[in-house]
Amino acid sequence: MLSIIFLFLLAAASVVHLIGSWIENAKMRNFTKPALLLLIILYYFSAVQGAPNYVLVAALFASWLGDVLLMPHGNGWFTAGGIFFMIAHFLFIAVYVPQVDFSAVNYALVIPLAVAYYAVSAVIIYLLHPTTPKMMQAPMYIYLLSNSTMNVFSFMQMLSNPCRATVVAYIGALLFFISDCSLFLVRYYKKKDVVFKHHFTVMLTYILGEFMITQGMLMLSQGGI
Repeated sequence: MLSIIFLFLLAAASVVHLIGSWIENAKMRNFTKPALLLLIILYYFSAVQGAPNYVLVAALFASWLGDVLLMPHGNGWFTAGGIFFMIAHFLFIAVYVPQVDFSAVNYALVIPLAVAYYAVSAVIIYLLHPTTPKMMQAPMYIYLLSNSTMNVFSFMQMLSNPCRATVVAYIGALLFFISDCSLFLVRYYKKKDVVFKHHFTVMLTYILGEFMITQGMLMLSQGGI
C-alpha cells in the first residue's frame, strides 16, 4: 500500500514537472525536480522485499545530488552535477555486475553495441565543439562514455539473464543515455530545436530511465519475471 502511495506521488510530481518543462516554466521545474529521485528512492524502499540493494540506493542518491547541482546556471554547477551523475553510472555498473555471467556473454553482440554508444557520444561532442567551452569538452565526452559503459553492462546483464526485469532495466539505461545526449544538445548546441520541446524531452526520458532501472532491479530481486 505504501509503495502505491509513493508511486502516485512520483507520478504527480513527474506530471507537474513535465508540464513545467513543456511550458518552459522554470519555477515549476525547480519546485518539483528535487522530489523526483527522492520519491523513486522511497518507492524502492517501500516495495523491495528483503534486504535493499544499497548500491542501487547510492546510485539513485548520487543522481539526486546531480539533479540538485544542475539546477543553478553556470558551467561550474553543470560540471559538479555531471560528476555526481558519473558516480551514479559507476554505481549502476556495480549493481549490474553480480548478475553478469561474463563467460556466457555473446561479445559479438556486446562489442558492436559498445562501439555504437561510443560513436554516438563522439558525434554529440563533435556537434557541440563550436559552441562549448574548451574546458568542458573532454569532461563531457568522458561523462557520455561512462553512461555508455553503464548501458553496455546493463545489456550484458540482460544477455546473461533474459527476462522482463532485465529488459526493463536496459530500456531504462537507454533512456538515461538519450536524456543525457538531449541535455547536452539543449545546453550547448546552436540549434536547440533539434531536441523536441527541449527540457521536456530531457526530463521525460530521464524520469522514465531512472524509474525503469529501479523497477527492473526491483523485479529482478523478486525473482525476475
